[in-house]
Amino acid sequence: MTAKMKRRKFITLLGGAAGWPLAARAQQSAMPVIGLLNSGSPSKFEYLVHSFRKGLSEMGYVEGRNVEFEYRWAEGQYDRLPAMAADLVRRKVTVITAEGVTSALVAKAATTTVPIVFYFGGDPVELGLVASLNRPGGNLTGVTPLNTALGPKRLELLHELVPTASTIALLVNPTGTSAESQLRDLPAAARSIGLQLHALRASSERDFDTVFATLGELRIGALLIGNDGFFTDRIEQLAALAIRYAVPAIYPYREFAAAGGLMSYGGSITDAYRLMGVYAGRILKGEKPADLPVQQATKIELILNLKTAGALGITFPVSLLGRADEVIE
Repeated sequence: MTAKMKRRKFITLLGGAAGWPLAARAQQSAMPVIGLLNSGSPSKFEYLVHSFRKGLSEMGYVEGRNVEFEYRWAEGQYDRLPAMAADLVRRKVTVITAEGVTSALVAKAATTTVPIVFYFGGDPVELGLVASLNRPGGNLTGVTPLNTALGPKRLELLHELVPTASTIALLVNPTGTSAESQLRDLPAAARSIGLQLHALRASSERDFDTVFATLGELRIGALLIGNDGFFTDRIEQLAALAIRYAVPAIYPYREFAAAGGLMSYGGSITDAYRLMGVYAGRILKGEKPADLPVQQATKIELILNLKTAGALGITFPVSLLGRADEVIE
């Protein structure tokens, strides 16, 4: 081979090598992208993102290998969500996941074409997100434990724990989308078991101290924390206030009890996020949200915190201990 031919071969090889990174980048950019829209913060939701990844992997997708994530965290500032949703749409993500009612409503308003997979504890039909649970229609589907519907059962559990309490308070966020249904349904449920229900309202952290300070004045015997994303974002604060004001309280999610709350009864958030991942994977494979029924997460958990019970001078009855899915000591 002549020197000239060797030089040409070297230049050809060099050109090919220079093209490899470009090809790799092109292949990477061709990967589907999931936009994760969340009203909370990564520090509090990372373990749930892990559950989402687990569900996604069941469908054959692994972040960084054959799918990319675009994270959007509102850090509790709900007014940031519309701009974040619009940005995800502008970036032409393949799927949007929306945690919480507000995120789901904002995502729906931002696009009618990008598939959206939501998770929240209310009724998506009542909120107008889907036409029906079995046939969602449009570009939205998702997972819901319908935790709001478990409110009457939480009242029963509180009554079982504190049978001497005749008046129970319900804490709701008046600006939340599930407040109306809770205020409509739970008073009747309380009366059916001989209890009086007093509604208290908090839509900002400033309201919490005022609300808890009135418990004694109203002679509240126990507290039911309503199902709302605003409260879920402030788990530790609410659990600490209940202990500080010595009020037995029940919460909608395990995370409250794990953070020091007395007890919780509700759907498993980790299982719901796994199901979200499965649905996102099915959409990436070509299925349409309109054809994917809204899943009702069936895993319901009763969690008891013995340490908090001791701090409040409460003893869990054997009937509750025997039914608990987890007892935190």
